[in-house]
Amino acid sequence: MNTTDILVSEVGPRDGLQSVKSIMQTGDKKAWIRSLAGAGIKEIEVGSFVPKTLLPQLADTQEIVEFASQIEHLMVAVLVPNLYGAVAASNAGADKITLPFSVSETHSQANLKRSHEQLFDEVSAIRSHLDSLPPSQRPHFEVSLSTAFGCTLEGAVSESAVTRSAERLMAQGADEVGLSDTTGYATPDQVKRLIQSVRRAVGHDKLTGVHLHNTRGLGLANVLAALEMDITTIDSSMAGIGGCPFAPGASGNIVTEDLVFMLESMGLNTGIDFEKLFESRAILAAALPNEELFGFIPQAGLPLGWVANEY
Repeated sequence: MNTTDILVSEVGPRDGLQSVKSIMQTGDKKAWIRSLAGAGIKEIEVGSFVPKTLLPQLADTQEIVEFASQIEHLMVAVLVPNLYGAVAASNAGADKITLPFSVSETHSQANLKRSHEQLFDEVSAIRSHLDSLPPSQRPHFEVSLSTAFGCTLEGAVSESAVTRSAERLMAQGADEVGLSDTTGYATPDQVKRLIQSVRRAVGHDKLTGVHLHNTRGLGLANVLAALEMDITTIDSSMAGIGGCPFAPGASGNIVTEDLVFMLESMGLNTGIDFEKLFESRAILAAALPNEELFGFIPQAGLPLGWVANEY
């Protein structure tokens, strides 16, 4: 199989590192990102343009983006909270920017200190900025619908609130929306329903990716549900590091190594080489010796005789 069936978007350098106590040195980050790309990962969320006082773990994001943008065939993604971050990201050479829009307004205030109306205005301002750039310098603009499956601060989040938000965000200028299980509340049936509902509202091609957590052990089950709905981009974090620092209890990103094993075992090509992926994990482990790393495949190893896409 020559083409990639599923894009595994590695979010460890952003979502993972922002949630651990340790601060990875810039040189180690560069070595890790270079290794991840060398393993065949085609999209990496390398940082976030947020105030250094809030997330000192990501204070070197501009330097990291400038470095990663020189890696051939790598889609360099970053999280931006506002227009200022979007300008910085585009100036640094990012290929993709993601703005988190919490469907739960309580979480929005906790995470970005912005109301929904303020964020809609921010999306419009970012769209205007991007349109002022030459097409070749214009990063892809995704808005992630955070807390789409439930909120630790508000509780249940209605499906209609998610779809209304998606429609408004697309009207304000997003290129696409994504669904994020920020709190690890999602179930497989809910994943299917919400994907179907949002796509009815904004179009099939305007929702291609999901960000799922394994907080309650349903991460890979939810991935399978998303695959059944023809989702083609899955976020994950090497060793499962990360979560959301502004959603209490929202631990547990999907482990990249376990996700790749499942996908390849299903005959779906990710373009990722396991031996090199394990080398990337070793770089991470050496750089963060005091952090707990997760993953069943790294612990158990690949089955005897296992061959990607043929097992």
